[in-house]
Amino acid sequence: MTMPFNKYTAYPPIDLPNRQWPTRTLQQAPTWCSVDLRDGNQALANPMGPEAKRRMFDLLVKIGFKEIEIGFPSASRDDFQFLRDLIEQNAIPDDVTVQMLVQSRAHLIERTFEALQGAKRAIVHLYTPTSTLQRRVVFNKSQQEIIDVAVEGTRMIKEHAQRCSDTEIVLEFSPESFTGTELDFALRISEAVQDAWQPTPDNPLILNLPATVEMSTPNIYADQIEWVRNHLKDPDSVVISLHAHNDRGTAVAATELAMLAGAGRVEGTLFGNGERTGNTDIVAVAMNLHSQGIDPELDFSDMPNIIQTSESCTGMDVPPRQPYAGELVFTAFSGSHQDAIRKGLHIHKEEQASQWTVPYLPIDPEDLGRHYEPVIRINSQSGKGGMAFVMEERCGIHMPKSMQVEFSRVVQSMADEMGRELEPEEIERAFFQNFVMQETPYQLGQVEHREESEEVHHLHVDLTHDQQTQTLQAQGTGPMSALVNALEASYGHAIRIHDYHQHARTAGRDSEAVSFVQITIDGSDPIFGVGVHTDSSRSALEAVLCSINRALASH
Repeated sequence: MTMPFNKYTAYPPIDLPNRQWPTRTLQQAPTWCSVDLRDGNQALANPMGPEAKRRMFDLLVKIGFKEIEIGFPSASRDDFQFLRDLIEQNAIPDDVTVQMLVQSRAHLIERTFEALQGAKRAIVHLYTPTSTLQRRVVFNKSQQEIIDVAVEGTRMIKEHAQRCSDTEIVLEFSPESFTGTELDFALRISEAVQDAWQPTPDNPLILNLPATVEMSTPNIYADQIEWVRNHLKDPDSVVISLHAHNDRGTAVAATELAMLAGAGRVEGTLFGNGERTGNTDIVAVAMNLHSQGIDPELDFSDMPNIIQTSESCTGMDVPPRQPYAGELVFTAFSGSHQDAIRKGLHIHKEEQASQWTVPYLPIDPEDLGRHYEPVIRINSQSGKGGMAFVMEERCGIHMPKSMQVEFSRVVQSMADEMGRELEPEEIERAFFQNFVMQETPYQLGQVEHREESEEVHHLHVDLTHDQQTQTLQAQGTGPMSALVNALEASYGHAIRIHDYHQHARTAGRDSEAVSFVQITIDGSDPIFGVGVHTDSSRSALEAVLCSINRALASH
């Protein structure tokens, strides 16, 4: 049995033989317009109340939006009052323009102008459904009848604007469902509105060409935008605006390609909230620009707070894989990814590079107020590099590469047994329990170390073995070799040191020394032990005893 694909018809291509957008690159941010308070709000199961709307408005202003669509004041009492409150409380910054949606009806336009009285600048957003399907099914009107409706609405708005001397009025026109409209008709109705409004390059018309329903691949949307721009008789007096929905899951791509095609303005929402599958995610489009070295002119540097405010206001969770914002978008579970990220971050920090080049991380998480510690998370699929990264970031402990394999076996065994992701504190606890706190059968007591020469070191050490304490004396080329000599002489072990590393755990005079010692004892497999102490010599001796205790326990 197959899916009933025969019910559908492929979207026709656009006749644009000399298209220019594929050879262009994005150079600057568009004018952004948030529609969170209108398109986003109307898509919520429980629309925002006045307090939540105000919190969202303030957040959008803080992020840097200069144009914000606040709702449909002519059709909603709540939207009307919200706009009045913003104006009367002087809550709209001088550089921010509020936008409101309205249909081409006299009483709705009049009510809109009542709502915006006292605003310094306002965008009146007139929309008229133009698609072939809506003309036939919903309105039963001809193309000319639809044009007449749009022109009449434009004239009414112009008359009100002329009487509204204290407020600068900008007209935005949307042939709604543009992607379902014949291009020549979309052009005719847009130019009819343009003729009625009489915009200039200094006071342009915003021509919003929405993918109200996403119906094609993103390249076709770009073709449509370029076609309209090429055919407008006065394109310099028009700002092409985009408003893409995400029905096919490609609204961000469609928006970016349409920007290449000549659009200078983008409408969308935070995290893509909106009807059906949502609107263009402005966070994604803006951060995509950021990742290419272009100033997005929006500030998402406090992403955790933006997410918290948005979720609180909308009741909608940001998915964990949401681009740039989701909990897991900078997280690697795969061992090979973890190893590459760890090495990349180390080199970036070591070289103090000005350019960001870390494998698997297209941008620096710190740009968004995120931290490096959650970048690598551990489960049964993780590798030695990831576990080493957690210990480095969380504890300041840098394991030698040869020890990482041994530690990874311990952690993977835990993950397999628990059947879940391990928390960083569980990994830290496993490290100390297995590699540091091994004090049976040998336990180190008081130590006296005297260096006779560079090659001769004397050691007096109190050593507890099976609850019996005795003082051992020995000499060697260093304190570790002296301790090994004492153990071999007193207890008959055959001990060999294979590897030794030591580093300071933190900066400063009081930093602990972390020592890693790998030994074999009595023919055992090589095994590591770790010592942590403010005295570097004692740290090394504790590591020797820990490795011996681990080796004996593994027999």
